[in-house]
Amino acid sequence: MSEEKIHIARLKKEGKTFEIDIDPEKVPDYRIGKADIRDVLKVEKIFYDAKKGMLASEKEMERLFGTSDPLEVAKIILKEGEIPLTAEQKRAMIEEKKRKIINIIHTNAVDPTTHLPHPPQRIEAAMEEAKYRIDEHKSAEEQIDDVLKAIRPILPIKFETKEIAVKIPPEYAPKSYGILNSFGKKIKEEWLSDGSLAVLIEIPGGLEEEFYEKLNSLCHGKVETKVIKTK
Repeated sequence: MSEEKIHIARLKKEGKTFEIDIDPEKVPDYRIGKADIRDVLKVEKIFYDAKKGMLASEKEMERLFGTSDPLEVAKIILKEGEIPLTAEQKRAMIEEKKRKIINIIHTNAVDPTTHLPHPPQRIEAAMEEAKYRIDEHKSAEEQIDDVLKAIRPILPIKFETKEIAVKIPPEYAPKSYGILNSFGKKIKEEWLSDGSLAVLIEIPGGLEEEFYEKLNSLCHGKVETKVIKTK
């Protein structure tokens, strides 16, 4: 096998490594059911070391995978193992993580002076100015603190949550649940004698303006809101 052309997916079980030689460009289609396992595999064999051509023991596969069928073992490796990415797939993955990081910061963080969220474009520009490099081996969530540390000298920013008291008129109250549940955590809920719904809700600071817009659109401006606490 040519080392330049081989792409190895691997899975470790009880200290043993099982490898398959794959076409990584076919993996996305396989995962959504548009390609067969045979389309992914360059060779329908399971190896201990694919580059050296060392075949895995059928007896060991039977013991550890419950089958010695190479196609079935390959499916398990693709589901549970490490899969190599093409350069294009890696770029797409990094871009997806970048967008997720920006969305998390936009949703939860605000300018500490105005208490308003920063637009996503401003956050992205600050990341570029700070030359922050997305870590492909970490999740978006794991990188938030590092990103904030990098962009704070450029962009005043802090994570903030707000407790907001909301009073919704009777005619709109039943339809308001979808909005309330999608924006935050209800701390207190009470149906008033006139049929209005009173709620104390905690939401990410970056969603405050959008929260008001959604409620005003539903209630045609008749909703009452008041920020009780910012933390």
